[in-house]
Amino acid sequence: MSIHPLDRPVWNALNTGWAKFALGKAPVVQLDPKYGPFAATADRSPDLLAALASCELGDLGLWVVEADAFPVPPGMQFSHNAPIAQMVTTEVAYKRPSFDVLKLTDADGPEMFALARLTRPGPFATHTHQLSQFIGVKQDGKLVAMAGERMRMPGFAELSGVCTHPDHRGHGYGAVLSSLITQRILDRGETAFLHAYSGNTGAIDLYKALGYSHRTTLTLTVLTR
Repeated sequence: MSIHPLDRPVWNALNTGWAKFALGKAPVVQLDPKYGPFAATADRSPDLLAALASCELGDLGLWVVEADAFPVPPGMQFSHNAPIAQMVTTEVAYKRPSFDVLKLTDADGPEMFALARLTRPGPFATHTHQLSQFIGVKQDGKLVAMAGERMRMPGFAELSGVCTHPDHRGHGYGAVLSSLITQRILDRGETAFLHAYSGNTGAIDLYKALGYSHRTTLTLTVLTR
């Protein structure tokens, strides 16, 4: 039976759309920690687990996303597991913006990093904003909401980094920005997908309203030293 590309999203992204951001090469590969904490191995053999333990760690540790919990390599420590809802769509309920939506640039990077660390939409490192063209909303010159893309592989792209400052929620920023990024992915002829913590029912309900449906549940394993 063939394995769907999204069954191992990190592995497939690192070996295709993320290859230029990757450190190492198959059978053990990781995203450069400046862009995010993700890593993957071809299998779970002892040799590859030992090789994974030598990966470079940023302050977020090492994140492995697979169908089930990942074993702890020798020399590393288990931080935590979390169930992750993976959702997909091939059409979107477009939300026309009633506010200005801006293309964010590298100069916005520090604000994007600060907003992501405040709202915790998922792992966001100092250079994550360079993985795609992010868009956002500013009020009085300050970034208050954003969204972009993260994992890429042939035929698929991930909506990610969707967040709104707590003082500016309730204006529909997240829904509009998510719909714009999703439409951009679909316009390229790709399937849009995303990951959300299974317990984050507010976010999941928002994505369902945009046309996303649950595909599978994956397991995030976070490793440290």
